[in-house]
Amino acid sequence: MHELSLCEELRRIVEEAARAHGVARVTRVRVEVGRFAAVEPAALELAFGAVMRGSVAEGAELVLVELPGRALCLDCGREVALDDRFDPCPECGGGRLLATGGDEMRIRDMEAA
Repeated sequence: MHELSLCEELRRIVEEAARAHGVARVTRVRVEVGRFAAVEPAALELAFGAVMRGSVAEGAELVLVELPGRALCLDCGREVALDDRFDPCPECGGGRLLATGGDEMRIRDMEAA
């Protein structure tokens, strides 16, 4: 379950940002997760609650924002949205796709009390 290590890194980033801005308590963390990032939302939420115990974000709400998968079709030249990394191009049916987005995970913003 790599979601645990992802949440440990989230904790490090949240605590560093809180210290830098003089924040005593973080109440919400909004995280963008790409469709191809291989992150299981339920496991991430469970790990988030456990990892944030004892931190400035203990009890904080985790809001996940899913980002679409994106790829450049080398057959038709269009950038397209994909539901699955191995789907054919929805425009031309071509199979030569170069992933251009959807594997990222980043904190979009945080709210503090």
